[in-house]
Amino acid sequence: MGFGELDGDEYIQSLARGLSVIRAFAPGREKLTMAQVAAACDLTRAGARRILLTLQNLGYVEMDGRHFSLTSRILELSQGYLGRSLWQKAAPILEAVVAELNETASAGVLEGFDIVYTLRVRSPRLLHLELQPGAHLPAHASSLGRVLLAGMHRNDLERYLRQAEFRRYTPRTVADPEVLCASLDQVRTQGWCHLEGEIDEAVSGVAVPLVDRDGNTIAGLSIGTNTARATPDFVLGRAVPALQAAAQHIATLI
Repeated sequence: MGFGELDGDEYIQSLARGLSVIRAFAPGREKLTMAQVAAACDLTRAGARRILLTLQNLGYVEMDGRHFSLTSRILELSQGYLGRSLWQKAAPILEAVVAELNETASAGVLEGFDIVYTLRVRSPRLLHLELQPGAHLPAHASSLGRVLLAGMHRNDLERYLRQAEFRRYTPRTVADPEVLCASLDQVRTQGWCHLEGEIDEAVSGVAVPLVDRDGNTIAGLSIGTNTARATPDFVLGRAVPALQAAAQHIATLI
């Protein structure tokens, strides 16, 4: 649906509110009180209470004193998507990238204003920013997000630029829409993206688009590394070629 909204009988408000409550439990907000959930989701306390107790009854939420948190059963909701044949086929190809570069590799898609990781293959090296499949990052500040934004149709990109919140996470974060547009033009032209320290100053990302047979960007591939290791020789000489070869291989399997 993109950023649009449904009208009338097609829109189930109670379902939308329930999903907003689930999304409220984001990284750094794993435990929330009823009042915090109500504020985060623009609900009354009574409305938040009904939804939380329903989720608790279904086994998706647990309560410890005044705090609620998600249970592992919430992972069931993503199994159908994360188990799609595309990601199953991509897994061994990303594993080969990790073996070659000794860096953590990922695949992801654009969802609203964020990127969502659909596949994550870790290297033995630890990253300061550790993420799991299903995790979200802001599209404007991540290399994976930049290649996905660069591949959007113009009308969708213009709508994104009007509606997104460009939060500054570090002094390096691009938070100006005009500067972001210039960056996307460069990414679109060169076919890859390298960002240094825009979400976490210690972490750099390199990403390429995954393009289908019609030329549409359907996902992105990336590696995350320590900023000190992201030298020009590594980025241009090793990371970009490895990711582009992986993307071309995966595209033949779609």
